[in-house]
Amino acid sequence: MRAVLSAIVNVGRSLPFIVLMVAVLSLTRFLVGTTLGPTAAIVPLSIGAIPFFARLVETSLREVDRGVIEAAHAMGTRKFTIVGKVMLPEAMPGLIAGLVMTVVTLISYSAMAGAIGGGGLGDLAIREGYQRFNDHYLWATVILLIVIVQVAQSLGDLLVRRLSRR
Repeated sequence: MRAVLSAIVNVGRSLPFIVLMVAVLSLTRFLVGTTLGPTAAIVPLSIGAIPFFARLVETSLREVDRGVIEAAHAMGTRKFTIVGKVMLPEAMPGLIAGLVMTVVTLISYSAMAGAIGGGGLGDLAIREGYQRFNDHYLWATVILLIVIVQVAQSLGDLLVRRLSRR
C-alpha cells in the first residue's frame, strides 16, 4: 500500500502544472460544471498541491528523532498517541515550513491558472499585460506576486523559528 501511495505522489509531483491543468479539464468540468474561472481552477490546484504537501509531510515526520519515538513506545504509549503527542509536536516546525512552501507554490500555480482562464493575478497579467502589450499591468502583477510570496515566506519563517526547539 505504501508503495502505491508513493507512486501516486511521485506521479502527481512529476507533472508540470500547466500540463496537469489541461489534462484534468474533463474531470474539472465533471466536478464543477465548467473549465473556466476561479472555481474551475480549484480542481487542478488541489490535485497539484496535495502530492506536493504529502511528500513534505512525510519528510518532516521522518526527521523526528527515533529515540523519542522509541522512548514513548517503551513507556507503553499507543501508536495514535505517539503520532499525536510525540511525532506531530516534534515535526511541527518542518510541517509549518512545508505548509509555507506549499502556499508559495500554490501562489505560483494560481498565477499559471490564469493562462487557462482561472482568474486572479495570472489572468490579469496575461489578458491586460501580455495580450494588450501593457507593460504596466504585467510588471504590477509581477511585483504584487513577489510581495505576496515574500510576506507569506517571512511570516512562515517567523512561525517556524518560534516553534523550533533547537
